[in-house]
Amino acid sequence: PGVTLRAVEGSAAALAALREAGLDCSAAVPGDDLREKWPQRPRTVTLVLSGDRGNAYALAQVAWAHACTPPGGTLYLAGDRDKGYDRYVRAAGSAFGSGETIARDGGMRVGRLVRRPGPTPAFPEPEGYELGGLRVVGLPGVFSAAKPDRATSLLLGTLQDLDLSGRRVLDLGCGTGLIGAWAAQRGAAVTLVDGDLQSVRSAEATLAANGLPGEVLHSDVDAALEERTFDVVLTNPPFHVGRGVVLDVAREFIAAAARRLNPGGTLYAVANEPLPYEAAMGALGPVRELRREGGFKVLAVTRVG
Repeated sequence: PGVTLRAVEGSAAALAALREAGLDCSAAVPGDDLREKWPQRPRTVTLVLSGDRGNAYALAQVAWAHACTPPGGTLYLAGDRDKGYDRYVRAAGSAFGSGETIARDGGMRVGRLVRRPGPTPAFPEPEGYELGGLRVVGLPGVFSAAKPDRATSLLLGTLQDLDLSGRRVLDLGCGTGLIGAWAAQRGAAVTLVDGDLQSVRSAEATLAANGLPGEVLHSDVDAALEERTFDVVLTNPPFHVGRGVVLDVAREFIAAAARRLNPGGTLYAVANEPLPYEAAMGALGPVRELRREGGFKVLAVTRVG
């Protein structure tokens, strides 16, 4: 009671939960200027470090927290020692000033820092690479930001002769936008979706860097697609949560493809060899294995009428 809470989040699923709870929330990523929505900077900022998204993303979070906190304001910084917390809190301390650890639980830590006057640290620059004539823009924290993922490369190599001209194609879980840009380069009308706003921004930048048309949506799986349907769905579904293997998201992707494919439309998916995607994909029709190489497999299924 008496606290004005403003929630800032990049996950589409988390934003939906926050809005359902009636909280004042905004979709944003590190570096966004929140003063357009909330002109007065808050005196207290809390941040959970996403150390599992890499060094550049965590440092971008620290710089963003600094930009959002006025001099004299307090930052509460939480994180996991196994995921770089000590390193990132030192970086925060060099920008904010002295601080202290106020809570410990196993490897988890919470630090409190009071911001001194001074410039905000520079935000990390985007990474990227070129593949098949495409310039890929990888923002900090986005999957495969600095180099092509082997599974994605196998998928695109397997489908290099696929005729996509004039076809409606969905890149489901687009990340940097490489798959969607590849399809657009081949004349497809592309829609790219991702539940992570940083990935959406990265995919938008990739399309723009190559002068390619396409729409990119911030969506919890297919929730933002409304009535859109497609002739082809292309996906390299995520299956890691930390160091564990969790197939829930991949199963949701396959279910979304079943909802979104036109009759006669095809889902193409790439996966690690042991992952049992065939059972879920079989609900659409007979599953075909197009290629198996380097520990990965490329699967296809066409939706029966």
